[in-house]
Order: sequence, then C-alpha cells, then structure tokens
Amino acid sequence: VQLQACGGGSVQAGDSLRLSCATSERTFGNYNMAWFRQAPGKERDVVSGISWSGDTFYANSVKGRFTISRDDAKDTVYLQMNNLKPENTAVYYCAAMNKRYYSGSYIYDPNEYNYWGQGTQVTVSS
Repeated sequence: VQLQACGGGSVQAGDSLRLSCATSERTFGNYNMAWFRQAPGKERDVVSGISWSGDTFYANSVKGRFTISRDDAKDTVYLQMNNLKPENTAVYYCAAMNKRYYSGSYIYDPNEYNYWGQGTQVTVSS
C-alpha cells in the first residue's frame, strides 16, 4: 500500500491547512487511518485517527481545531487543521493499519501501523 501525503506548507498562527493522504489501494476502505507528526528532536506521536467505519479520535492538544475525515470513493483521508499554532510545526505523516478492530491503546502506537506516507512539512510561525 502506497500512501501519498500532501497539503503542508508555511502559514501564520491562526491559519488553516488541509492535509490529504491518497492511495491507489483499492481496499482502502478496509484500513484504519491516522495522522502522526514528528517535530525535530521529538518522537513521532499521533494526532488523529479514523477507523474503517468512521470512528475518530484526536490528541487532546488538537481537539476542537483539527478534523479527520475520509472519502473512500477517492481513497483519501484528510486532516483539516484550523487555528494552527507554532507548536503544531512538524512533519505530518499519514499511516494505515489493517486491523478489524480499531480501539485500545495500540491505535496510538506508530509501530502498530503497517504503511506510511512520506510526510509533509507544516510550519506555523507566530
């Protein structure tokens, strides 16, 4: 499964960006998807995830500002990021997990994801 992430950029605090992650995988609808981010010198941590059935979760730091969604007809997952803050600066990665159930602590663990996109840089200046 190849994932192609795009949509990053350099913006001012308070601005919005929409990240997209597309795949040509025809069974995309069976995958649980997530966005992770990694800032310089820090570990990769989860931002948001969406199950194959549409259930979502968010990191506390982005709740109310970020929205994850998926369009299975387009084999694409999105991350709408509003009211961006300098601390959101990072490389953002999309990831796919091929598990029937998407609940429990493992959904926050990057090692549990089977496929990764190449990352897209988001830079937010104050």
